[in-house]
Amino acid sequence: MTATDATIEATTEAAEIAEDTPHFRFFELEVLRTRRLGHSFLRITFGGESLAGFRSGGYDQSLSLFLPPAHREHTVLPSTAEDTWFAQWRGMPDEERPVMRSYTVREQRRTPEGVDEVDIDFVLHGTETSAAPAAGSPASYWAGRAVTGRRIMAIGPAVAENKSVRFQPPAATDVVLMYADETALPAAAAILDRLAEGTRVKAWFEVPHEDDRLVLPTLADADITWVVRESGAGRERTERLLEVVRAAGTPAAEAPYAWIAGESATIRAVRRHFVQERRVDRRAVRFTGYWRLGASEEELLAEAYAGRAPSEDPGASL
Repeated sequence: MTATDATIEATTEAAEIAEDTPHFRFFELEVLRTRRLGHSFLRITFGGESLAGFRSGGYDQSLSLFLPPAHREHTVLPSTAEDTWFAQWRGMPDEERPVMRSYTVREQRRTPEGVDEVDIDFVLHGTETSAAPAAGSPASYWAGRAVTGRRIMAIGPAVAENKSVRFQPPAATDVVLMYADETALPAAAAILDRLAEGTRVKAWFEVPHEDDRLVLPTLADADITWVVRESGAGRERTERLLEVVRAAGTPAAEAPYAWIAGESATIRAVRRHFVQERRVDRRAVRFTGYWRLGASEEELLAEAYAGRAPSEDPGASL
């Protein structure tokens, strides 16, 4: 999903699911079709009989995908049993272990023909044209080669009310503030899809290229500022983004709610801005690190297993 395909959300969620699975189960997903959305985005539509039991809670609903190694056509897991899959998956040889990544359910629907479908939007990084997957981008590599009929495994929601839906604004919310980079844009788009007509939204969406500025249908009264990155990384990128955010006004509100997702250092800076400069109650800020600059997914997995993953608690210190 990024240059490293690293998602802090995935690591924490995977560790939680391994211990507590009543709301989640395995699903076999089959690629039905693909569609390029922009320079960096590819939508893959999945089907499969097991999706009849899939229950997305909407908004930023996430699921964990198990992508096969480059030399395998389909995902193979030694176990999908609740009490054994995790240990057996971790115990697989490195060259055979499917890569686990977290993604957002962009949309779930049932077609007029009675077919259950799920859309997932992938961010591509150019590795899809290489002969072998880059160490940090196995999901981009797989997505760029996905063809109809390919099958992968996923752990997803079996009930709509589940802990992997993190967008939970209080009933009194009178304006929604949003920031997302390209890794979180599918989640932000899914949130906008479901917001009630007239909901006031001020959003900043950061993307790598000009033609990544997607059309985002919504009934909300949404004021969206697109920040096209083109170049820059680390502190330079964050400071440039904060300049754009600071320069923009926000609607007057008594009870704002902020949803922030993307690279972990950037979202911490945006959260600090909202709380310290715009005086948003920190308890009304939901922030999720989807990746971390300079860290691989496997490093983040190790941190999650060791209990060192960053807190998403809205009351956490800045």
